[in-house]
Amino acid sequence: MAAVEGANQLVQVVILLGAAIVAVPLFKRLGLGSVLGYLAAGLAIGPFGLQLFKDPNSIIHVAELGVVMFLFIIGLEMKPSHLWGLRRQIFGLGALQVTICGVLLMLVGAYLLGFSWQTAFVIGAGFVLNSTAIIMQVLAERGQMSSQSGQKMISILLFEDLLIVPLLAVVAFLSPIDTKTPEPLWQELAVGSGSIVMLVVAGLWLLNPLFRILARTKLREMMTAAALLVVLGAALLMEASGLSAAMGAFIAGVLLSNSSFRHQLEADIEPFRGLLLGLFFLGVGMSLDLSLVFHNFVFILFSVFALMFANGLGIYLAARMSRSSNVVALERAFIMALGGEFAFVVFAAAANQHVITSQQQANGVAIVVLSMVLSPLLIIIHKKYIEPYFARTEVEREHDHIDEKHPIILVGFGRVGQVVNSMLTMSGYAVTVIDRDEEIISGMRKLGIKAYYGNAERPEILHHAGVENAEMLIVTSGKKEKASHVVELARKMNPNIRILARANDLFHVYELYQMGADRQVRETFDSAVRMGRYALEDLGIDEQKAGEISHCYYQRDRHRTRLMAEVYDPSFKHKFQNKEMVKISLEHDQETMVEIQQILQREE
Repeated sequence: MAAVEGANQLVQVVILLGAAIVAVPLFKRLGLGSVLGYLAAGLAIGPFGLQLFKDPNSIIHVAELGVVMFLFIIGLEMKPSHLWGLRRQIFGLGALQVTICGVLLMLVGAYLLGFSWQTAFVIGAGFVLNSTAIIMQVLAERGQMSSQSGQKMISILLFEDLLIVPLLAVVAFLSPIDTKTPEPLWQELAVGSGSIVMLVVAGLWLLNPLFRILARTKLREMMTAAALLVVLGAALLMEASGLSAAMGAFIAGVLLSNSSFRHQLEADIEPFRGLLLGLFFLGVGMSLDLSLVFHNFVFILFSVFALMFANGLGIYLAARMSRSSNVVALERAFIMALGGEFAFVVFAAAANQHVITSQQQANGVAIVVLSMVLSPLLIIIHKKYIEPYFARTEVEREHDHIDEKHPIILVGFGRVGQVVNSMLTMSGYAVTVIDRDEEIISGMRKLGIKAYYGNAERPEILHHAGVENAEMLIVTSGKKEKASHVVELARKMNPNIRILARANDLFHVYELYQMGADRQVRETFDSAVRMGRYALEDLGIDEQKAGEISHCYYQRDRHRTRLMAEVYDPSFKHKFQNKEMVKISLEHDQETMVEIQQILQREE
């Protein structure tokens, strides 16, 4: 009997993995994102699809650990000093968004959907507290976790996690029956605060010594077990005190962000995080009750769009009130308009305390789950159609009047541009600096460095900078398309100007060469050659010979790049598809190796 039960569990595991492996790559290939793939796979194998699973809630409860681990990894990358710097965004922007969205959602629920104001509050709470799992996954896939807009969304999510205890207390207060079990609000807040203090104390004085002891054993599995213990222990402590388990994991991650074991912990947790987060999305897809949706189709679908619109409008207004641009505010509204997984907890608590009926609870769960399913589609629509339109039509800040024209023009004042400008000015050269980042421009001016705001892709900006009479143009922008466009434009406006341009990769080098750049500087090539030289020196090769080898390799590579750029064809996606380029590359490598061997064999 036990063997049969074990075999059945193994079959379920195989079905879950198989559904994910089939659906997720397919949806990614179609440009629909991995989250929608997981949700569709869960819907297909769930109780309202092929009925291979009967109880999606049991899967969701286990898989919520994926969200917990995700927040732990985010915490590892966010040092306490950085978190302190986000305090205004967490408590200021977070409180502003929750307040505006809460009011709008209650109004829609009460006046448009016909709920009582108590029910409208409960349903609205399911949307005010957004889905951490889906939003974090979307930000990760789009590479926006460390961007300014991404950091603001993460700050808002952290504030929403802090609202769990107060919201449950309000639900208990709204109950029409006499509930004797809940403690006073001040007592719950005291317990939650005490748990956070306990976690901070343990993180500061216990965790690092523990990991140092385990590191001496040189057993990788012990470090993995300890990492899981920290994440799950912190989550359990917070959950036992009535707070969010994800909040506990996040705090533990922040406390370990300065630890020398940070990268080891991240590597140990990452596989579990990915699998469990995917399992969570599968569970959410399974929990969508299609029979209930079809039975109340008009009401549920109308409720989904009405509540998502109200939530999105509130998010947009909060973003605009905090001085975000129209494009950024719209992006945040589309990403965060959905309901959250915490809605299931709020609805269950409200139904148990007779604040809402069981039918309203079922409808509320269906509405929130459907918002999660629709959210990836809406994000894709926004990315492909709405964002490009508003990006074109948004009124850009007027460019600065360039009152000085110097023989050298520098476009791009990021990390690379600042170093180049510093070297040139220290050598006595005057440089006209142009950048499109307002924060960089204002920051440099505070340091006494003159820079101008403007879009160098526009010919009138280059004209005002005096490109027709300039001797040199240096393009340090990290955006491939922008750099190529500026080089091409400048070459047309001044055929005699000397152009130096930053290249993202080897193909960009060829493109810049054909656009008219005299020198193309690859982002990582110089540092790679220097590292190779240091490696040769540490391996015992004479310092002078190592220097000659690196110089030889550098010069030979420049010659090869020039030859390959002349035969470069943009229609080939890889250099190995171009037979002429392959021939040049092989001949160059052979000649370079012979020359390096001659240097090594030469007597001092």
